[in-house]
Amino acid sequence: MAKLLIVGTVAFDAIETPFGKTDKILGGAATYIGLSASQFGVESGIVSVVGGDFPEEYLKMLNSKNIDTSGIEIIENGKTFFWSGKYHNDLNTRDTLTTDLNVLADFNPVVPKNFIDCDFLMLGNLHPSVQMAVIEQIPVRPKLVVLDTMNFWMDNTWDELIKVINKVDVITINDEEARQLSGEYSLVRAAQKIHKMGPNYVVIKKGEHGALLFNGENVFFAPALPLEEVFDPTGAGDTFAGGFIGYMASTHDISFNNMKRAVIFGSNLASFCVEKFGTERMENLSKVEVQNRLQQFKQLTQFEIELS
Repeated sequence: MAKLLIVGTVAFDAIETPFGKTDKILGGAATYIGLSASQFGVESGIVSVVGGDFPEEYLKMLNSKNIDTSGIEIIENGKTFFWSGKYHNDLNTRDTLTTDLNVLADFNPVVPKNFIDCDFLMLGNLHPSVQMAVIEQIPVRPKLVVLDTMNFWMDNTWDELIKVINKVDVITINDEEARQLSGEYSLVRAAQKIHKMGPNYVVIKKGEHGALLFNGENVFFAPALPLEEVFDPTGAGDTFAGGFIGYMASTHDISFNNMKRAVIFGSNLASFCVEKFGTERMENLSKVEVQNRLQQFKQLTQFEIELS
């Protein structure tokens, strides 16, 4: 069984959308990635940090999904990272109301001994210096290293981010971030420039408009499934990344053709994430539901055409 190491935040979120609002609930990039990847039966572990206020029941829930939490440091006298935000009516834009780094401010990641030989590494959205510290602790390069990042790090830690990007095989970012990182409006040109920074594969997420996968001259597009109800987009990008890396780890196949399937699996799982607030939908997702929706994806994209 493949070993997948996930680096990222395990946190509290408070979310407001046009459909309602929550108090503090479970969130964080590593949480969403781990729950999504758990659908593929891989052995995964999380490297993160929480405070003494983090409920043990959340750790037990992750453990029940075959997610090793021994790499989650608990600072007993500290507080867990907290983010709150309010989404606009279109659900594509949001305002950050609160960002309390708390224990994350001084986080020095330590890779657990049982994951030092991981086969796959997922660097979730986090400070680039933390991502690099994890890369440097792993003596043998994993089969595939995937990086997720955001415009905040482009604005504030450019030099550190570029160094990390140079060390990875795949980068996943949204279209706005791809344009900012590359300085190009065309996503094709943006991907070409980002390739030159190091990654062989560039995944550009376009939210409700699907995702693009670039590898040199090869391009693949996966649609997003049109949904009747979208309650909360928080964590959808991380869920996509977890589905992507989880599928890759379960198949051990890092070819472009297999990555195309991984993009579909990531999109499929992200479509569930947005149906409830926070992690609720991902915690209770069944294999049957996943398979049924994959069939919908297939029907959405399958057609026959005669070419003269």
